[in-house]
Amino acid sequence: MADRKHSHLDEDDVRVRPQRGKSRPRSKDRPAHEDAEQGMVVAVDRGRWTCVVGSGDDERVITAMRAREMGRKGIVVGDLADLVGDLSGADDTLARIVRIAPRTTTLRRTADDTDPEERVIVANADQLAVVVALANPDPQPRLVDRAILAALDAGIKPLLILTKSDLADPDELIRQYQALDVQAIVTTKGDDLSELHAALT
Repeated sequence: MADRKHSHLDEDDVRVRPQRGKSRPRSKDRPAHEDAEQGMVVAVDRGRWTCVVGSGDDERVITAMRAREMGRKGIVVGDLADLVGDLSGADDTLARIVRIAPRTTTLRRTADDTDPEERVIVANADQLAVVVALANPDPQPRLVDRAILAALDAGIKPLLILTKSDLADPDELIRQYQALDVQAIVTTKGDDLSELHAALT
């Protein structure tokens, strides 16, 4: 009896429910984002990146997140990021970082007892200013060595800035780095800082 009741149906009348847990496979194609605007990352805070885009009167500071297609690729201060989305810089807006330009330099923090992994901390820097007080507190030569060697290893020009020269003689510390051709600028309170400004530009 059941066969006679459904004898007029064929395979086109049958609906097959898809199995749970399966979905359409993801496409490997990714959007080109040809309209992306490039900006520089200037701050990183808990999964949000502050970027500066534009220049002059058109300069804007925006907040961005990492696009899903970037995976877990690291983004650090100094990176040149391609951004899409809301680039107005208005409050409560969020853009997306879709690409990072190739880095010209990378300053790395070497592994130590507190962090067993080497990490990139700054990208695309061309100068590293190492500020050292000559007294109160006393200089820490090993810390200065580490900073200068990290800069030289990354192809970044180090600049040694010595402060409080009215409290201690800077000559001994300057001599330690003469062989590395590290420029040193000595300052004290009330000094004319034009030489320092010129060295930083």
